[in-house]
Amino acid sequence: MALINVVKCPMLDSELCLKFPVEDLRLGSQLVVYPSQVAIFVKGGKIYDLFTSGTYTLTTNNIPLLNKLINLPFGGDSPFKAEVWFINLTSKLDMKWGTPAPIQIEDPKYNIIIPVRAFGQYGLRVSSPELFLKALIGNMSTFSTEKVDSYFKGKLLSNLSVAIAEKTLKDNISFLDISSHLVELSDYCNGAINEHFVKYGLELLEFSIISINIPQDDPSIVKLKEAKDLAAKIKITGRDIYQMQRSFDVLEGAANNQGATGQVTGVGIGIGIGAGLNSQIGMMAGGVLNTNPVMPPPLPHQQTFFIYVGGQQIGGQTIPMIQQLIIKGSVGKETLVWAQGMQDWMPAGQVPVLANLFVTPPPVSGK
Repeated sequence: MALINVVKCPMLDSELCLKFPVEDLRLGSQLVVYPSQVAIFVKGGKIYDLFTSGTYTLTTNNIPLLNKLINLPFGGDSPFKAEVWFINLTSKLDMKWGTPAPIQIEDPKYNIIIPVRAFGQYGLRVSSPELFLKALIGNMSTFSTEKVDSYFKGKLLSNLSVAIAEKTLKDNISFLDISSHLVELSDYCNGAINEHFVKYGLELLEFSIISINIPQDDPSIVKLKEAKDLAAKIKITGRDIYQMQRSFDVLEGAANNQGATGQVTGVGIGIGIGAGLNSQIGMMAGGVLNTNPVMPPPLPHQQTFFIYVGGQQIGGQTIPMIQQLIIKGSVGKETLVWAQGMQDWMPAGQVPVLANLFVTPPPVSGK
């Protein structure tokens, strides 16, 4: 085979690495390294001399490491064998990525796991040619961006899901509001994912999340929206008023469902509860909204009970609230109650602080 006089390797934009097809070289040959390329001499699987862009005449002086191995004679056109690899250093900025299937991530604000799909693009460049050649090339004669994409797609997506979960949890970002945080989320993911590319001699550039999609008809999204609406309602009305409203809603529903339980029966009771609901909410709302309330606000740290009515547990019931329910017939002596400090549920009539509420006053004398 004739010895090569010129060693050069034009590369396609998508090619990251190409091996020069001939290994029979000679001193005096010209080596042409195009801009944004490096040429690396390899022998026996070991990397020796490296050349940046420019035109070189091969001599024993400019391949000192390889010359030390094969001991070429000084001068002349002595033949020698070596592999020459050309590495493309240009940045590839149009690589696309996307989640082929939804990834399951917990919404940090409302603690609901939802399916998320994300899409975007990123750039890539070889930052360490020697490390890239050692870690990825092996005995292949070429290596393209398509191979990088196939090699790293799984690792990129797995680390992406971790990075998104970490960032949303750290900043308490709900996925219902995620579209306004894509830039900061992209920057965070770029830093988190790049460390996995660096050890292969690659650098991730301009990683961007173009969109994060959540299926609007998925049951988890419906729950997420309901949780957001509930949080907004509690914020507007106040937790105490909302809790009382929910308690009386449950009692009224139980009263209207005759036969569901023996403790609350009859439509009349339901109507009475509804009237009590309006009264109680009116009093509480008046205390919250009226700047000059007639009655002083309730004492702090009142003992509250859970009561078991209509097959449901209803919490946040103060002693005055339970007294009103006793008067209306919604709670009896056998109604099970529980409060903090009690070992188990007990009939209301056996709880000392509630037992007095069941004492019937003596009849008025007719004299």
